[in-house]
Amino acid sequence: MKLHIYGVSKSYHHGSVRALDGIEFELTPGVYGLLGPNGAGKSTLLNILTGNLRPDTGMVTYNGEDIEKLGDRYRDRLGYMPQQQQLYDDFTGTRFLWYVAAMKGLSRKRAKESISRLLDIVNLREAAHKKLSAYSGGMKQRILIAQALLNDPDVLILDEPTAGLDPKERINIRNFIAAVAMNKIVLLATHVVSDIEFIAKEVILLKQGKIVMRGEPAELLKTMEGRVYEVKITGYEDVEKLRQTYRISNISNDSRGIWVRLVSDAPPAGYLYESARPNLEDLYLDQFG
Repeated sequence: MKLHIYGVSKSYHHGSVRALDGIEFELTPGVYGLLGPNGAGKSTLLNILTGNLRPDTGMVTYNGEDIEKLGDRYRDRLGYMPQQQQLYDDFTGTRFLWYVAAMKGLSRKRAKESISRLLDIVNLREAAHKKLSAYSGGMKQRILIAQALLNDPDVLILDEPTAGLDPKERINIRNFIAAVAMNKIVLLATHVVSDIEFIAKEVILLKQGKIVMRGEPAELLKTMEGRVYEVKITGYEDVEKLRQTYRISNISNDSRGIWVRLVSDAPPAGYLYESARPNLEDLYLDQFG
């Protein structure tokens, strides 16, 4: 099972705004994290991968066949959770899933079996007959993931699946995504770096329509070794001084004092510091900060 993006480019406003510029990569089963700031081209890329938008140049293939030519045969194997999807507050969870199943063209028998199975998988069985207006943020995200899985897709595309969730709900959603990704291609676009640090087999960093880095998290973090420091300061006025020269990722105040975590090519002069183990947030800051 392969989803291949070949030299995909896309521009808007008669070519004056280039959203994607020669994007090329291949996806196989597992979780891929797509990171990038606003305006990087993530939404455009997701819309092309779901067939909602055509590229100006290049193509996307699924198992070697152009997804445009595959048409419904590709959409039958696709599950998509957009960042902002209309939820009908008066619908119950079950009614919403039946509605989406009808939109996807599932038979009544298949829809019934799929809905019953997914309500258990996303742990919404007891809330199935409650109105969506009574759902918490995490429950709404889970019902949206469930609708994306109704057709048991081979390709699952998730746009900001943990947006607005509290830490506990975010962890639950993250673990759920990791579990369902065992035999699916899962592309997860997010601003929350911690969502993918431990579940993504590869991370793709997108900036101004181009892939600037791609690889396994551990391999990408090797590029940051020796470039992350925790600096002890005497007062918060030192933060502004450091900010003028360094990229700051975190400030903490504990029993050891006030410490500033920063990314730098050289140790910060004039301060007590310790080398720190880099994480994906440090990498994100280095590339997009």
